[in-house]
Amino acid sequence: MKAFQLTGKVAVVTGSSRGIGRSIAQHLAAAGARVVISSRKGPACDEVVQAIRAAGGEAAAVPANIGDRAQLENLVSETRRVWGRIDVLVCNAASNPYYGPMSGLPDDAFSKILHNNVIANHWLCNLVLPEMAERRDGAVIIVSSIGGLKGSGTLGAYGISKAADMQLARNLAVEWGKHNVRVNCIAPGLVKTDFARALWENPKLLAQTEAMTPLRRIGEPDDIGGIAVFLASRAGAFVTGQTLVADGGITIAG
Repeated sequence: MKAFQLTGKVAVVTGSSRGIGRSIAQHLAAAGARVVISSRKGPACDEVVQAIRAAGGEAAAVPANIGDRAQLENLVSETRRVWGRIDVLVCNAASNPYYGPMSGLPDDAFSKILHNNVIANHWLCNLVLPEMAERRDGAVIIVSSIGGLKGSGTLGAYGISKAADMQLARNLAVEWGKHNVRVNCIAPGLVKTDFARALWENPKLLAQTEAMTPLRRIGEPDDIGGIAVFLASRAGAFVTGQTLVADGGITIAG
């Protein structure tokens, strides 16, 4: 048995034109999955598709704005039209338009964070879970954050949304487990992506983070991609409702 083999599986990865989402998509494709690349901008999706194909994998692009339910419905229907099914769903796309204390958080920014990071994931999961249940096989992975495990003076709203994602995964794991569908979270620490650029481009903050991290470095996107393969494959068949932390050890060191 090839525990990490995904041959014949179809995976949808949101926010996969760059960063952690791109790494997850590339790792899933390398394990044999046919991968749908999705983010807001079509050309960026196409570039990742070409990179995966050049490496010998199978991929297609279906752009979508996660905040728009109709576009998520189209993402699901187009995937089914092209490849007939969805075996693995990775909810990776997220928003964080505000950096600062909760006392200064505008209502519209808070609403956008909760809408894109929690409600959109709920929508997408419910669009896909019934077909997984019908086949009695499927895996959903929500990319959360260690921000959902501790307090923050500057990323509070984002942390609230990521804590909610962990609870969403637990709820869905309980609801759909009887159908052999697994739902889990990955909670990365600080990873060198465009999304987190404001954190790791600050030399003082970066040095402080590295000093507090047992592995003495921040993450790279490829530190996360392989975890998704584990959760999507037979290797993770008895894991559900869990949050796997990948943070170089920072949450256990302080």
